[in-house]
Amino acid sequence: MNNTSRQYDEVISTCRELFIKKMGDYGPSWRINQPSTLTDQIFINAKRIRTVILNGESKVDEDIYSEYMGIINYGIIGLIQLEYGHSDTVDMTAAQALELYDSYIAETKALMIAKNTDYGEAWRDMRPRSYVDFILSKVQRTKSIEDHGGKTEVSEGIAANYQDMINYAVFALIRHNEGTE
Repeated sequence: MNNTSRQYDEVISTCRELFIKKMGDYGPSWRINQPSTLTDQIFINAKRIRTVILNGESKVDEDIYSEYMGIINYGIIGLIQLEYGHSDTVDMTAAQALELYDSYIAETKALMIAKNTDYGEAWRDMRPRSYVDFILSKVQRTKSIEDHGGKTEVSEGIAANYQDMINYAVFALIRHNEGTE
């Protein structure tokens, strides 16, 4: 488990650096997006991963691992938007956004550690292409919950689904970094 924690941090460090660079370019312009828009953005990223895997080729000069990084960062943005709501203006500094990023990723990692303990690191024995299927399933669940006004009777809510999407994307990147894709 210590190796998983370290590998998780390495993946997040790379994603965090990208988040910082993009905020240098755009600031937290994503504040105008509703959570459902972010769910759709994650869907786009995951759908491209699946299509590239199934077709065996990419027509765009970006590998699927940048898409997994996008899922992680958009998932964190989704968690922020769920709590703070969307805004008609950029009402947050880059420093505030980064502080929230760190807070939500810490919560998401804690969830991963708890589940990883219960499931005995089962993700390491999964087929790497299954991660995108799980992410797409979580996207569909999230869309259904959003279509029901965020209400569930017995299921986890939107935030838990975003966290699971983030964690599956982290697993895919860990496996890629290990060369076991």
